[in-house]
Amino acid sequence: MPEVAVYDTKPYDRLYLEQANANDRIGWRFHEFRLSSQTAGSANGADAVCVFVNDRVDRDCLELLVQRKIRHVALRCAGYNNVDLAAARALNIAVTRVPAYSPHAVAEHAVGLLLSLNRKIHRAYNRVREHNFSLNGLVGFDLFGKTVGIVGTGRIGRIAAQIFRGFETRVLAYDSCPAPDWAAQHGVTCTDFQTLLKASDVVSLHVPLLPDTLHLFRAETFAQMKPGAILINTSRGKLVETAALIESLKSGRLGGVALDVYEEEEGVFFEDLSGQMLQDDELSMLLTFPNVLITSHQAFLTHEALAEIARVTAENILRLNGGQEALPGTAL
Repeated sequence: MPEVAVYDTKPYDRLYLEQANANDRIGWRFHEFRLSSQTAGSANGADAVCVFVNDRVDRDCLELLVQRKIRHVALRCAGYNNVDLAAARALNIAVTRVPAYSPHAVAEHAVGLLLSLNRKIHRAYNRVREHNFSLNGLVGFDLFGKTVGIVGTGRIGRIAAQIFRGFETRVLAYDSCPAPDWAAQHGVTCTDFQTLLKASDVVSLHVPLLPDTLHLFRAETFAQMKPGAILINTSRGKLVETAALIESLKSGRLGGVALDVYEEEEGVFFEDLSGQMLQDDELSMLLTFPNVLITSHQAFLTHEALAEIARVTAENILRLNGGQEALPGTAL
């Protein structure tokens, strides 16, 4: 039975991983702290490690894992920018992920964020809780007839586009690898990045974090956007340069922003900091804007997604421990 050290775990992680291990084929060792070169010693005696988006699996960490004869890093997420893949290959460490646990969960959350931000639902909820039933300041706009720009047409981006088409919006899509057949089938228009920015009332991000997408949205990008447009990011925080985002909000160039991810979310998102002073000045400032809505990287958090993440993660651990190949599409 393989022993697996699981890092950055929350109660829901434990619940679903244990359910995926109904026959006790894996020995889970749950840790609440994150994996890094400073904590790699806690993996002693394990056959594999299981990590999440904010664990830091750099070369130093990987070398320490190799010293402990660990040959498998199992990501229980789709993103892998926190893993040094080149070092992993050089050290002969297998890296697996869960590329498509529930694209519907993330796409639906993106749409939910837009609806809440646009119609001021979060503000109305707080008012009514205090018996304030005034409607002043709660005016939104119809999505019908507006233009929505989808940046990235992978699984999540496509589903988001199809949902927005259901609101009878005009949907523009940009991707470095366009999908014209899919677009034609669903009434979506493929276009270039600049045209999308200039024409869209709403822009929703669905691209991975890569060297060429780091700070994809920065001062120059915001300057090209349609005045008053809303930005939605449920993908990766570092796609958006926070300082430039704040300036665009302060100037009124952006009409609003909804974020489920944040550039410097490590150490903040997923944690209860309610009894502490928030040390991130930019995040603190964003939270003061009335046209900003932030959730704490929860777009993936549905029963279906958690169950699939646990199933694929457990299956890959068992496969690689038994000398088999990982599930199709999950090896990096």
